[in-house]
Amino acid sequence: MGAINVNQFVDKELLRGVSIGFYDPVVRDEAQPMGSVMPNIITLPYGKSPPLHLQATSWRHLLKLMARLSGTRIEPTAQATQRNEDLYLRTVIQFVRPHYTSLTWRTVVWFTIDQDAERPHFRRIGDVDSLPHSYSQMKLPALLRDSSDSPISKTYIIPSTHSVPYPVLPISFPNLTLYLQAALDESRRYFHDSSSGMRKFAKMLEHCYPDEFDSGAGATERSRVTGLFKKVIGRGGKSSKKGRGGNEETYDLVTPFVPDEWG
Repeated sequence: MGAINVNQFVDKELLRGVSIGFYDPVVRDEAQPMGSVMPNIITLPYGKSPPLHLQATSWRHLLKLMARLSGTRIEPTAQATQRNEDLYLRTVIQFVRPHYTSLTWRTVVWFTIDQDAERPHFRRIGDVDSLPHSYSQMKLPALLRDSSDSPISKTYIIPSTHSVPYPVLPISFPNLTLYLQAALDESRRYFHDSSSGMRKFAKMLEHCYPDEFDSGAGATERSRVTGLFKKVIGRGGKSSKKGRGGNEETYDLVTPFVPDEWG
């Protein structure tokens, strides 16, 4: 008997409006059924290559879907692993409207392997607006050709910080969900700090998805997700017992995970 693909048990409604691949995504008002099968293993090359995109109908939709895709992970290509060094994931978050008259925003997340480590003069600490260096070596996807904010597009490049460093590849989608939520948690902590670009992510979410923005009532529960991410990367302490708690956001992300992934 062949191995069971656990992704086949994912609710089909969660796959509506979803696309994934190394191509320009089509952003629509209406959520269409996914046109392909969700892969189990996605390999990222090191060097000149288009970024991998993952599109969902909203930020919350993206996280709920990824948390349930325990059968999918991102890893470097065999050629990339020949570098005999840790390879880190770079992530660009984009909220985009299908057109100027649209009332809805879509979430597109872009993934590449970090190449800035070899070129420290290209990287500015806390820079959340400049695309990673690898994007300068490729033909940019249409949605990113003008990555500056506009009435129909807002972009945030997740920086590496002490609390939320770039994840090391390979990484499963559930653990990648923890990373994305941890990056948002950190941005929320800077929400009232106008001197830092770190708050931009939270501001984007508040503007594009006000119903999904938590102004702080669930900070304790969200910090639990950040703590789980630290445990994934080996920086966390002993884990506490996980329960539902008071925040639906945390419950949705933690419940589907397999404990062996971090404990």
